[in-house]
Amino acid sequence: MAKKKVLVLCTGNSCRSQMAEGLINARLGDKFRAVSAGTNPSGYVHPKAIAAMAELGIDISGGRSKNANEFFGRYFDYVITVCDDAKENCPVWLGNAGLKTHIGFVDPADATGTDDEIMAVFRTVRDQIADRVLGFLAGN
Repeated sequence: MAKKKVLVLCTGNSCRSQMAEGLINARLGDKFRAVSAGTNPSGYVHPKAIAAMAELGIDISGGRSKNANEFFGRYFDYVITVCDDAKENCPVWLGNAGLKTHIGFVDPADATGTDDEIMAVFRTVRDQIADRVLGFLAGN
């Protein structure tokens, strides 16, 4: 059976969508193949997102911030937007998709405080993504 294709969208494609992509591929990779993109890509994967994922044994250091246009015209079984729609405009996918859903998270890149406090926000968002996004996909 072919793996279901998942596109995870955000604005900058540096934190939330990158972590979601890594979690899906690492934990649900037998059934799903995820890619991520942004409407206004930052051009890098946030070092603290890389560090938070490494704590789980998931290496996203080879990822790159991608523009959503790279995937336009491709079919995805699921398109999941992960930006916090109360805070920013989440991208709208106008491409071909089976199911589109929004599962929003705060942007850990906006966290302030000490290095430890900022890292704690990245961990919290990572764990929320693992719970909510993986839970959503596992149920479908």
